[in-house]
This record gives sequence, structure tokens and C-alpha cells, in this order.
Amino acid sequence: MGGTAIPDVPNLLRAVAPSMPRAPKTDHRANQRASEHIADTLRLLGDALAPQRRMVHAGDVIYQAGERFGNLYILNSGFFKIVTLSPDGREQVVGLKFRGDWLGFDGIADGRYACDAIAMDTGEAWVISYDALLAACAFRPALLTVLHEAMSREIARDRDCLMSVCTLPADARVAEFLRHWADSLASRGMRTDQITLRMTRAEIGNYLGMTLETVSRALSKLARDKVIEFVEKGRREMRIADLDALTTFVQRCLAPVPTLQ
Repeated sequence: MGGTAIPDVPNLLRAVAPSMPRAPKTDHRANQRASEHIADTLRLLGDALAPQRRMVHAGDVIYQAGERFGNLYILNSGFFKIVTLSPDGREQVVGLKFRGDWLGFDGIADGRYACDAIAMDTGEAWVISYDALLAACAFRPALLTVLHEAMSREIARDRDCLMSVCTLPADARVAEFLRHWADSLASRGMRTDQITLRMTRAEIGNYLGMTLETVSRALSKLARDKVIEFVEKGRREMRIADLDALTTFVQRCLAPVPTLQ
């Protein structure tokens, strides 16, 4: 029968859709190197400074905004959130800390801590006198390198977090948050196939600049797409069979919708 041929729509969509880069594969060797670097750093600090070891439990505060600065802290285990108050008096989560991360850099410039540091789980924080650290750096240059690296990583994390909040749509923002959490565990030698979030959905929304309802919808979408799987009723425990699937999900959220011309 004559006439105009009907186009093959699926093939046409594939033709006009932008080519997307493949999601980077999880680098297990890089995670192992990162884990070893954290262990080496803790060993160096332990040998050079013999820091006080402080056990903490969920809800413990190791310093508060306005408190006079004197110590830095490094986590040997556990998880912390860094919290400040917004102009209207609400609590705002501005940072997350894992094993090997430093706390307290915000107090160096003005001599007072600018935020609260609150434990989200049982763990151990090492207390390091800032004056003692500076004195030891004069004799152990490796300590100064460790300090500068930690400050550099914190600047990079703050930049990445700002970029996520400013540029990613809601679903991608939650997926990127989960990827960061899982990557942080992996680089510390911890399992990532099943993780327990130490934050409520309200806290995740607070950190990401989203409402609790938007976080819940994004998590439900990730579960429907088989990127994550909830383990129990509380829905804080989840399985992530493939970390690369989170990156692919983010890329898919960012892909322009193909248009027919």
C-alpha cells in the first residue's frame, strides 16, 4: 500500500537522544587505598600526640557553637552530624562525618566553634589539642601534610555538597546522597551492600534542602526502579546491590528529554 512510511518511533528516539557517558565503575582499589590511608593517619596521630580517646553515644555533643576553640577531633569510629542554626532558629545539618574525618576546623579562624558536633551512633572521637598539634608539626612534617590534606578534603566536600543542592533535581539529589554515604563506608573498609542510615528522612531533607515528603517520594522511586531495597519496617536499613546503579540513576535524571523534530 502506498503513502508515507510510518517512522520507527523507538529507533527515532534512540537516534535523537543525547549520548550519555557510562557511569564510572566502583574503584575497589581506590577504596582500599583510602582505607589504608585513614589507618596510617590515625597511627601517625596516635604515635605523635597520644590523643585522648573519648567514647560517644548517639546524641552526645562534643562541642557547641560559641564554645571557645582549643581542640580538633578526629573520628576513629562512628558517625557525626555538624549542625548550625538557620536565621529563623531552626536546626540545619551542614555536614556529615565518618571514620577518619576531622571535626572543629570551623573554630580556628575566630577562636570559637561555629557549629555543634553531634554523634549519630556509638563511636570514638580522638581529642587533639590544636596547640600541641602545631608544635608537633614543627618536628613531624608528615603531620602538617595530614592537616593540609584534611582541610583540602573538607573544602572539596563543601563544594560538592553545594553543587548537588544547587544543580541536581530532587530524585538525583537523594540518589547522590546515598552514593556519597555508601562511598564513604566503602573507603573505610565497611560493607555497602546493606547500609543503615543514621539520619531520619526529615534530617536528610534538612541536609539536602528538601521536605520530608520529597525525600520519601525519591526513596520510593529508587526502590521501584530496583536501585535500592528496603530491608525492614523502619526503612532506615536498605540494600544497594550495585553502587554504580546510583550513579546511572543520577545521570538518567539529568538527561534531557528527547524531542521529536
